[in-house]
Amino acid sequence: MTSVRMTGAIGYLPAAIADRASLAFLAVLAAVALAAPILNLAVPESSPLHLSSYAVGLIGKYLCYALLALAVDFIWGYCGILSLGHAAFFALGGYAMGMYLMRQIGARGVYGHPILPDFMVFLNWTDLPWFWYGFDRFWFAMGMVALAPGALAFAFGWLAFRSRVTGVYLSIMTQALTYALMLAFFRNDMGFGGNNGFTDFKDLLGFDLQSDATRSALLAATAVALGASYWLCRTVLASRAGRVLRAIRDAESRTRFLGYRVDAFKLWVFVLSAVLAGVAGALYVPQVGIINPSEFEPINSIEVVIWVAVGGRGTLWGAVAGAVLVNYAKTWFTGALPDLWLYALGALFVGVTLFLPRGLAGIRFPVRRGA
Repeated sequence: MTSVRMTGAIGYLPAAIADRASLAFLAVLAAVALAAPILNLAVPESSPLHLSSYAVGLIGKYLCYALLALAVDFIWGYCGILSLGHAAFFALGGYAMGMYLMRQIGARGVYGHPILPDFMVFLNWTDLPWFWYGFDRFWFAMGMVALAPGALAFAFGWLAFRSRVTGVYLSIMTQALTYALMLAFFRNDMGFGGNNGFTDFKDLLGFDLQSDATRSALLAATAVALGASYWLCRTVLASRAGRVLRAIRDAESRTRFLGYRVDAFKLWVFVLSAVLAGVAGALYVPQVGIINPSEFEPINSIEVVIWVAVGGRGTLWGAVAGAVLVNYAKTWFTGALPDLWLYALGALFVGVTLFLPRGLAGIRFPVRRGA
């Protein structure tokens, strides 16, 4: 029976099961995108079915995290590239969106300056830095959402992959990258708000970011972006290029010996993953209402790897489920047991590693060993 490799190096999922899982995932995602706005906007607050604005924002944030986890699983689960620096790409996309939102505030800021953001006025800046030009236009900002993380990933990947840096060494380098960016963005003279970052956003494309309708629209847009990204990843993995990526993951030296340009394949998939992470960051900022250098912290990248491992590395939809479930547990634990949630997260990761090596996805879809 024809099969498509869908898991890590430990087994295979039949193509029919993989397709059913994908269709089920997309159906659930569509239901969330449709039901959440309706329950928030059309159902009265007195009804037990009403979905609060807080819940809408929380679901939107979870979907952004799910898109970030999808980006990491795409390169880790299918090409063997364990990145511990994807928080950098996520944050760069978020900063690009944040710069656009800050330019939209204009004279409505605390200091009333028509061009300069409040933090620049506070720091006695007199002119807008050159790298802020163009961010008053939505199309330009959206281009930078993809270009900024994509360019960084291309530069880093070109240097790393042509030098054949792999394994734990590559992971350490990606973590060092995001840590260096965090230190740089903490500086006030960088022109990105320093420690406080960007906040106090007013509107997006003229729509009030505090209104329930805008929040619901952002949730729906995030769901659409997640679904489109998922389908893009599935399409790539079902192609000949996808088979080469899995060959690189399982036997990189043998794949190179067969004549494939391994560094080129790894580079373009790394750049694509970074762009997806940047899109996740751009959707995250208007829903959360703030972006600051803490998003670059290396622990954030490590958490993403935990989400993917818990959900099921090499399944795409498992990474999405892991991101949503772990972050929901994090929300619950920080409210119920604020001093213990880190221990709970660690215990969850250890437990999954010991008893569910294929993640939660392995419970529903046991794999067949051997090829």
